[in-house]
Amino acid sequence: MKDLTTGKEGSLILKFALPMLLGNVFQQLYNIVDSIIVGNFIGKEALAAVGASFPIIFAFLSLIIGIVSGSTIVISQYFGAKDIEKVKRTIDTLFIFLFFASIVISIVGIIFSEDIFRMLRLPEEIIPQAKTYFNIFIGGVIVSFGFNGTSAVLRGLGDSKTPLYFLIISTIINIGLDLLFVLVFKWGIAGVAIASVIAQGGAFLTAIIYLNRNHKIIRFSFTKLVFDKDIFKKSIRIGLPTGIQQTFVAVGMTALISIVNTFGTNVIAAYSVVMRISSLASLPAMNFAAALSTFVGQNIGAKKIERIKSGFISTLKMSSLISITVSAFVLLGSGFLMNLFTNDTEVIRIGKEYLMIVGAFYVIFSAMFSISGVMRGAGDTLIPMFISLIALWIIRIPSAWLLSREFGEVGIWWAMPIGWFVGFILSFIYYLTGNWKKKVIV
Repeated sequence: MKDLTTGKEGSLILKFALPMLLGNVFQQLYNIVDSIIVGNFIGKEALAAVGASFPIIFAFLSLIIGIVSGSTIVISQYFGAKDIEKVKRTIDTLFIFLFFASIVISIVGIIFSEDIFRMLRLPEEIIPQAKTYFNIFIGGVIVSFGFNGTSAVLRGLGDSKTPLYFLIISTIINIGLDLLFVLVFKWGIAGVAIASVIAQGGAFLTAIIYLNRNHKIIRFSFTKLVFDKDIFKKSIRIGLPTGIQQTFVAVGMTALISIVNTFGTNVIAAYSVVMRISSLASLPAMNFAAALSTFVGQNIGAKKIERIKSGFISTLKMSSLISITVSAFVLLGSGFLMNLFTNDTEVIRIGKEYLMIVGAFYVIFSAMFSISGVMRGAGDTLIPMFISLIALWIIRIPSAWLLSREFGEVGIWWAMPIGWFVGFILSFIYYLTGNWKKKVIV
């Protein structure tokens, strides 16, 4: 656990963000290793199937992810206020909610998966593999929620190092099982999905054992969990706007994939690869913003408002510098990065085209996320939700559709930085109003 209410702001945020960033790099290795093995040893159709599955998976999980983020903010504010009993009750409430939510999501996802893929106009030759991957992954979502919920709770308590250790264990298990199931057992795309579920389950089990023996606050005793309605309402009030935002973002991603799907297997496969690369490239911005949210939550809980501006400026400088460095690497190494996933020349060409356009604008994405991190840490999640929806649904998706009619798939790629720029401008204007300071819950 880490108290972020005393000490030099920039240094605290950096030390808190780095283990979280490294942990999420390992988590992204799940998807990256999956795609590398699929692309090189199964084929571009399977690569396209994995890529087509992830926006749907995100759509199913996004509302829950938002509510988890609300619980994390509640935990950080109670921890900043030194109310440990409320911290414990928030953790209990979160895990009871996640258990029942995971059951509902698994059942609904498996029943409707094929209908969803057909609705999104996925090419017929890709649907069987996409359905197989999706059904196995979504069927094991209970261990994914348990694992990621535990990590979110620890981050709310200011502990970003312990989740890193669990993620390293999970990633190593996943890579080993990927190679075993695909290269030795020849299970194809099903083996990749099974490996991910087993790896997250193993990491969650390891986390339970470790925390029960060593942690001062977190104790997993599933028969003694207590659901607190008032705390759940607070978590919902903060997390639901983020969850709705994430849901609309996820639905927006499926709308984009439906546009991508009209251009055929090569474009779908290339899009699958560049989404993995972009997910990795965006991690510095997202993790510095998450660290800033916890920093803001604790300092607002401790009534130290004056520290927030300094923490924000420091975060903006650090994440922008890293994002510029990442952009340079992606622009210079686009060909090398695509070759890691596939040797299909047309897929590589399309992927490089995407990276050369989108990769130049990661700094705008980084600045937008840093501003949102301040507002979410303060408990103001409603306005960021509206800004995100405007940037996606009013700007990016219509731009992708219109530009793709004129310029082909290149138009879809240009729509992304256009949406980021609008989101950044709107977020900065709202930050300057200072209204987010009035949303504190503790």
